[in-house]
Amino acid sequence: QVQLVESGGGLVQAGGSLRLSCVASTSIFTILNMGWYRQAPGKQREWVASITNGRSTSYADSVKGRFTISRDNAKSTVYLQMNSLKPEDTAVYYCATLQAGSPRVWGQGTQVSVSS
Repeated sequence: QVQLVESGGGLVQAGGSLRLSCVASTSIFTILNMGWYRQAPGKQREWVASITNGRSTSYADSVKGRFTISRDNAKSTVYLQMNSLKPEDTAVYYCATLQAGSPRVWGQGTQVSVSS
């Protein structure tokens, strides 16, 4: 069973940057497609970005040009570099394994708070 552990969240001012990490405890990380999602208070969880096992990436329109997803297979880790943060980016951020485009295994989440 894959386990995912996120880290890197915190409090940052608008315009600042954070890098989230998600470490996967599995020997099959290289074949996994991975995604980042977020859930703001009172809102549904939404997809943020994905990266395939071939390193193809895709982004939600709301973060395109500001966020970058990447992976380091040697470390079984997927990253989310977040730049030019806005207060509306405030949420709990989750990483997930993807299967047929849908999330399967979730991490516990990491809080990102952006002050104005």
